[in-house]
Amino acid sequence: MWGTLKIQYRQIVEHLSNSEEDTARIAKALAPQLTGREIILLRGELGAGKSVFARALIRALCGDPALEVPSPTFTLVQIYEGEKGEIHHFDLYRLRDPEEIRELGWEETAGNALMLVEWPERLAGLTLPPCIDIEFTTQGCEENSRKIAILL
Repeated sequence: MWGTLKIQYRQIVEHLSNSEEDTARIAKALAPQLTGREIILLRGELGAGKSVFARALIRALCGDPALEVPSPTFTLVQIYEGEKGEIHHFDLYRLRDPEEIRELGWEETAGNALMLVEWPERLAGLTLPPCIDIEFTTQGCEENSRKIAILL
C-alpha cells in the first residue's frame, strides 16, 4: 500500500531596504507573525544589516522601541523577555567550535523560546529543525541598499 507524501512548501518574501529605517520596518512587520518558538537564522556578510534587523525585531517583540539591545558578539548570547516569551539572541561570529553552542543552552532553548541566530554558518554539522532563514545581500544593490529575502 502506498503511503501519503507530505510536501511542505516554503514561501520566499523579498524586500529591498535602502536604509536602516527600512530594515527596521521589515523586522517590525515580521514580529506579529511569530509565535515566539521559532529559530530565525540571519545570514549575510559583515555589515549587511543582520544586527540592525535583530535589534528592531527584538524591540518589536518586547514592545519597547527604546530597549537597549547590545550586540552579543562577545557574550555570544543575550536573553530578553518578550511579549510572547523569552528571546535568545545568538551571535556566533566568535564561536570556535560548533559543539560550544551546547554550553550556551542551545538544546534547552530550542522549541521553548524564540532563537535569533547571527552567523548560523558556525553551526556546521549541527542538525537544525525547520527554521526561518533570512538572507541579507548587498551584491548587485546600489550603495547603502540591500536585499532581504525571508524564507518562511
